[in-house]
Amino acid sequence: MLRIPADEARIGGRWRRGAGAPAPTVDPATGRVLTTVHAVTAEEVAEAADAAARAAADPRWRELPPHRRAELLHRVARLIDEAADELAALQTADTGKTLAETRALVASAAGTFRYTAAAVETAEESITPARGDYVTMSAYEPIGVVGAINPWNSPVASDAQKLAPALAGGNAVLLKPAEWTPLVSLALGRLIGRALDELGLPAALLSVLPGRGSVVGDAIVRDPRVGKVTFTGGTATGRTIAHAAAEKLMPLSLELGGKSPTVVLADADVEQALAGVMFGVFSSSGQSCVAGSRLFVARELYAEFVGELVERARALRVGPGTAPDTQVAPLVHHDHRDAVAARVDLAREEGGRVLCGGAAPDGAAYRDGAYYLPTVVEGLPNSSRTCQEEIFGPVLVALPFDDEEDLVAQANDSVYGLACGIWTRDHRAAWRIARRIEAGTVWINTYKQFSISTPFGGMKDSGLGREKGRDGIRAHQRQKSLYWGTAETPLPWAN
Repeated sequence: MLRIPADEARIGGRWRRGAGAPAPTVDPATGRVLTTVHAVTAEEVAEAADAAARAAADPRWRELPPHRRAELLHRVARLIDEAADELAALQTADTGKTLAETRALVASAAGTFRYTAAAVETAEESITPARGDYVTMSAYEPIGVVGAINPWNSPVASDAQKLAPALAGGNAVLLKPAEWTPLVSLALGRLIGRALDELGLPAALLSVLPGRGSVVGDAIVRDPRVGKVTFTGGTATGRTIAHAAAEKLMPLSLELGGKSPTVVLADADVEQALAGVMFGVFSSSGQSCVAGSRLFVARELYAEFVGELVERARALRVGPGTAPDTQVAPLVHHDHRDAVAARVDLAREEGGRVLCGGAAPDGAAYRDGAYYLPTVVEGLPNSSRTCQEEIFGPVLVALPFDDEEDLVAQANDSVYGLACGIWTRDHRAAWRIARRIEAGTVWINTYKQFSISTPFGGMKDSGLGREKGRDGIRAHQRQKSLYWGTAETPLPWAN
């Protein structure tokens, strides 16, 4: 049975209904309202930030050695494992994702906390080479209060990727979930709050603050007590946050949009490439920042490959996330489905040929849901808006290329630089192209595989900074240099 969290925000470590406007959260498979969640106000954000600053400075937390902070993260991981079925069902109801995917995301969240616990417990500071009569060392200290702002497409995994390193670094965190999908973040907040209580740590180390980005997110970013912001979302919002951070001289990480190229060379294993291209763009219903939404196929292989791709895309099973055989679930919200449909209409206006999909599915089973068919478009130049702008839905644009120079020029002709996929048997060509493509992550003969141990981030308009990996903890700390004088005599200048 689905357990819906209470209509309460975690403000300064205490649960209560937000004083802001109510917003319905809707099951995108049925259009049914699951519950109503009241937003917090800017004043409540300030209250949470004040409590977070005091919690971060509390000796119970501030003086806790890294291996003891690791105990908290391990405890959270165990609680996530114990609540895995409940969290997965909740995220499926809130986002529309398939249960197979949400179960994997919940497992990923638990793994993120476990990995980060191990990383912080074994992290080393360093004694640097001295150049005089002194010993020099580099130490790391908490920033204090970190703002974490997440999108709606993969809440529990995204939350873990921001919360775990921020807490490992000794900070307090203000977490803002997306307005459309707050439920699993609120449930995760309950688990982390329980772990804090069990270990006798300050409750205000975590606040979960639902609401609109223009109100709650803006208040978090601009609060003087917030020393860093990590944001995942759209490029336009990322730029706004970057401007505010510049005014505060505040560090930040931005994981933004993408229009990632997937490349199929003439010598590729066709079966492997077909499966990978489809998974890269149609899994998660295309609602992924790294979706391989621009397909470049060697011209001599293009007609055969795209023809087979279209036939297989037509056969993908569209349905609710709760159905075990569903491959393409509904989009997160009816408004978003309509926005994706408008983008496909634009592709038609630009002269694109819709080879499959291009509409919501017919039938009573789909009538009330936010469904959209897997769509393949061809016949557009890479300069078209359809090829240049992020759609964030199950829409793939196919383009041929003539040679490596043509491929690299087209693939890099984008404001984005988040990810890329390459399908080939030629390891030398894979190496050359991977190094020439402007992208933060390149997959070779695979796609959308992730490891918490491997840094992730984008280039160009796809963002700043990196998340994940051991350095993800250090990104939530301030580095300090210490000099220890060893000379027996006074500094000569004073004589």
